[in-house]
Amino acid sequence: MPEHFHVTEIGQITKNFIDCGGIIRQENVVNFQLWTSNDMDHRLYPQKLLNIIALSEEALGIEDLEVEVEYQSDTIGKYSLGFNGTNFILETKKTACLASDNCGITADNNITESAGKNCCTPGTGCC
Repeated sequence: MPEHFHVTEIGQITKNFIDCGGIIRQENVVNFQLWTSNDMDHRLYPQKLLNIIALSEEALGIEDLEVEVEYQSDTIGKYSLGFNGTNFILETKKTACLASDNCGITADNNITESAGKNCCTPGTGCC
């Protein structure tokens, strides 16, 4: 990510959803939306970023949660935030079946033979 990025918003996002196995779930993350342009003169320096974070925590009552980063690529991408000992790193996030035990999905994302071809048909408890 270029050094002249901007933090355009910080917020706490709550996602209430039901997975394909019928389990109701809730996910809470702190979201940072980042943006870059050709404007090299308005670089975000560390102290200003700390001030934005402090204001967000106070004004929004943000909890100590996992950080998710939105950043423009071909579309708005969502990333986890990692740290390599020196720099923060945007790490790709992937989708997953949260009810894999109901669908017979193995660690390598393949449907097991025991699940059969009817895994996600009505009445099987999945999807």
